[in-house]
Amino acid sequence: MQDENSRGNTTMQRFALACDAIAATAKKLQKTSIVADYLRTLPADEAAVAAVFLSGRAFPVWEETTLQVGGRSLWQIVEEISGRNESELTNAYRRHGDLGAVAGEVLAAKESRFSVGDVERTFRRIAAVRGPLAKGAEVRKLLSEAHPLEAKYIIKIMTGDLRIGLKESLVEEAIAKAYAATMAEVQRANMLLGDIGETVRLALSGKLREAKMRLFHPMGFMLASPVESSEEGLSYFPDAAVEDKYDGIRAQAHVANGEVRFYSRTRDDITESFPELPPALAGLANDAILDGEIVAWEFPAVASKATQVVDETALAVSEAKAQQLGRARPFRVLQQRLGRKKVSEKMLRDTPVAYLVFDTLYVGGELVLDRPLRERAQILDQLLAQPRSSVARGLATGEQAKLVFDDADLLHAVGVIRAPVFRASSPEQLEELFASARGRGNEGLMIKDPNSTYSPGKRGKSWLKMKRELATLDVVVTAVEYGHGKRIGVLSDYTFAVWDGDKLVNIGKAYSGLTDAEIAEMSRWFLEHVVEDQGFRLIVEPKMVLEVAFNNMMRSDRHESGFALRFPRIVRLRPDKLAGDADTLDRAKQIFQQQK
Repeated sequence: MQDENSRGNTTMQRFALACDAIAATAKKLQKTSIVADYLRTLPADEAAVAAVFLSGRAFPVWEETTLQVGGRSLWQIVEEISGRNESELTNAYRRHGDLGAVAGEVLAAKESRFSVGDVERTFRRIAAVRGPLAKGAEVRKLLSEAHPLEAKYIIKIMTGDLRIGLKESLVEEAIAKAYAATMAEVQRANMLLGDIGETVRLALSGKLREAKMRLFHPMGFMLASPVESSEEGLSYFPDAAVEDKYDGIRAQAHVANGEVRFYSRTRDDITESFPELPPALAGLANDAILDGEIVAWEFPAVASKATQVVDETALAVSEAKAQQLGRARPFRVLQQRLGRKKVSEKMLRDTPVAYLVFDTLYVGGELVLDRPLRERAQILDQLLAQPRSSVARGLATGEQAKLVFDDADLLHAVGVIRAPVFRASSPEQLEELFASARGRGNEGLMIKDPNSTYSPGKRGKSWLKMKRELATLDVVVTAVEYGHGKRIGVLSDYTFAVWDGDKLVNIGKAYSGLTDAEIAEMSRWFLEHVVEDQGFRLIVEPKMVLEVAFNNMMRSDRHESGFALRFPRIVRLRPDKLAGDADTLDRAKQIFQQQK
């Protein structure tokens, strides 16, 4: 605990009051000013912690520390401390759509002496102890002693979302404003360090330019905007670097001193799910950060060296050479590998994967984000073409590595493949490439401006994605759930079904595609047609028909139909159709077979 003289500026209650003020305005400049004014009042260590909390996190991005306290556990603790019953909490949740706000309403008022530093230290104790009972005891003690307003934001931080309309980019702006730095300096330091708290310390001491790249913390991924046609695909730049859009998972690879880790778009470490890939990159001649896609892969009988498929411009490749590399398998195949900490030899043999590399962010101590794509492509090709050292039991040379496992006579090809790149300067060429990509079983195309820089976490018109729906289904809504954030108090998450004979079987869930007005209208309708109230979830009369689109379909035990739709989204309401007019499970099976 701190002494009385310094406590006034650093209390958790002042943090919570600042958050309430931020939530009360929709103006970004005002939000930024509130954060800047608040940070200026804090000493360096407390300001660093507050900046992390204001970003909606308990710990800096680069750390692998996690609280591992589930929402249900938090709900039970709030219920216990408040003395309220399940029904009362459910009603409060429907009003607020957020457990933190519920705690702020139902917990008894008390005086608190917590500083933001005290809360951060408690978070670290929670992360350090093992088991739900020990963690629950720490959380219970913290919330029992906190003022309701503090508890509100403590829970919000624990669940990873303050819901006050404050993005990390606004916190960066506030840091620049608070400490007379430029936005570019703050953004760059935070990007390099993966620690907005350390960025605050550097800004306060005027040393932002001294920030160094910290490997093994995931950076933001550059994102692509959708286009509907080949004509639109070339409307933003005259010629394009074109790649297949693979149906896998985006992954960032960090390589240094023989160590390799892969990170997903959610910034989770997914290395353990793909143990055959690190040895193929560990022998790179330079430290690097690569961007690519992990896909289930069908290797050809004789593997080609990937670095030989791209010509001297690094922006063109023949389709024949692309075919030599093998081809992607459907996402449902890759899904068997996701989230696994241990991968069996059988799974390695039956479900091989490849890492399709298409960009680089950092090579040999140099950030290359600001270089145009055509230059980054050349740097990537040169990096992959260099001889690689043998690593552990792997032979990591060229684009294929061989792993021999101690307990089996298993020889398995591992692919780190330079994603083939095509050139297009007319809609006709794009359309031809699109047809070829779909013929290879891929989703569509990525269309990129050869002169584009790499913008982490941003979606613009320099990278485009063109894909077309596999199909649509007319489905019947069977259950609805209350939304979060902007959708507090409305029913916006719809579970839907198709017909299996005379019975409806659920096949998916969607929450995007309708306008706010449509959602409000549907909420009123659903509330008048409730069959069973399960709290957050309502079973409704199966009368409302929707048309839903999706990227593909996979087998799944999650739904009674035995299938699940990937990236389902609502195309439109179908009030012109009766429930009996909805599609059947046989129709879904036909679509599943067609995609194969």
